[in-house]
Amino acid sequence: MSVSMIAKPSPLENRNNTATRSSIMRQMAYSESRRRDSPPRTRVEDLVVQRPVRRLELLILRRYPRRTVMSKGWTGSIAAACGRDETGQIGLVLWGDQVDRVRTGDIISIQGGWCQYSHGQMVVSTGRTGKLTILEA
Repeated sequence: MSVSMIAKPSPLENRNNTATRSSIMRQMAYSESRRRDSPPRTRVEDLVVQRPVRRLELLILRRYPRRTVMSKGWTGSIAAACGRDETGQIGLVLWGDQVDRVRTGDIISIQGGWCQYSHGQMVVSTGRTGKLTILEA
């Protein structure tokens, strides 16, 4: 078997993978430099379960379909989402009008949110007092 027969990723696959990763990092660095007056940004790898999230900026990878929930604590729309920054991925819970505002590909900021486990996965949410802002659509 010759060396040329060993499967290697094509230059296009490498470029797309590298370009995507660097563009996410570039976007995160861009938003970091713009928001000097806000609390320091928390990264996904630094999140701790049952602790508040001061400021987390994520690229939304996917938003799942909405569900309507009627419980003692909340009645309204809920949707799950998946987001990432340069250090990892995290699940998101979107509440009420956030379900309509957040789309795949948006870069969002969560301030005053909460991190917890749900169904064995770590997720973040704005909770009752947090704020979700769309930085770039």
